[in-house]
Amino acid sequence: MSRIVYVNGDYLPEEEAKISIFDRGFLMSDGVYEVTSVLNGKLIDFPGHATRLERSLGELDMASPVSMDELLAIHRELVSRNEIEEGLVYLQITRGAPGDRDFAFPDPSTTPSTIVLFTQNKPGLADSPAAKTGTKVISIEDIRWGRRDIKTVQLLYPSMGKMMAKKAGCDDAWMVEDGFVTEGTSNNAYIVKGGKIITRELSTDILHGITRAAVLRLAAEAQMEVEERNFTIDEAKQADEAFTTSASAFVMPVVEIDGVTLGNGTPGTVARRLREIYLEESLKTAI
Repeated sequence: MSRIVYVNGDYLPEEEAKISIFDRGFLMSDGVYEVTSVLNGKLIDFPGHATRLERSLGELDMASPVSMDELLAIHRELVSRNEIEEGLVYLQITRGAPGDRDFAFPDPSTTPSTIVLFTQNKPGLADSPAAKTGTKVISIEDIRWGRRDIKTVQLLYPSMGKMMAKKAGCDDAWMVEDGFVTEGTSNNAYIVKGGKIITRELSTDILHGITRAAVLRLAAEAQMEVEERNFTIDEAKQADEAFTTSASAFVMPVVEIDGVTLGNGTPGTVARRLREIYLEESLKTAI
């Protein structure tokens, strides 16, 4: 069965889906996106993703072509039509296709935003083998633009970072600016020292992760100590354990940074417990 996708109001087989070559997402990376996980056929943290989407759109003065209620209905319809039990729903909204290339924004009254959604079937998403063995990361310089809090489709450098890590025989890269870790290429970064969870505080320097917010709340409820502050890559190498959070990988342990093994080289107790708690609680609140 061909995958069904959503493009500007229509549900279509993916082979029939088309976007104009003048779409500003294609020409200018002038768009935002969200990725929502699906477990047991239900959406994880959808309200958080919808709220962040509205914020991203507002920061870029971009109109949403649908209401958040309509967006939820579209997500559910795609999950149903594509029979997704475990997987992802990708959403992208761009400033539309004005009919020619121009740096100036088009008039939103005559150029409607473009909206695209599709699903990705990921059986075993919640039972990732990497969560049992841990991941390895390298550090790279963070040279992205200054508004990382807006979830835009400008993902070239993070993609390059992923490839740098792959070339080094690792799983991911942590980006470093002025000596301090900002975040991973597609996740928020954490270290654990003496039982204390340390992660960079929210600002325009990092993405305001939906999974991050949920995990920190759950950590506090479990009476774990959390400190939101900058930490260096050298401090990370000396940590007892480390982990990342993201919508598609949940809580993922890190066991090696720049070739330095953390702890005994296996996922730490804090990361393992947080992953367990997050999955348990997320399934309870999934919609």
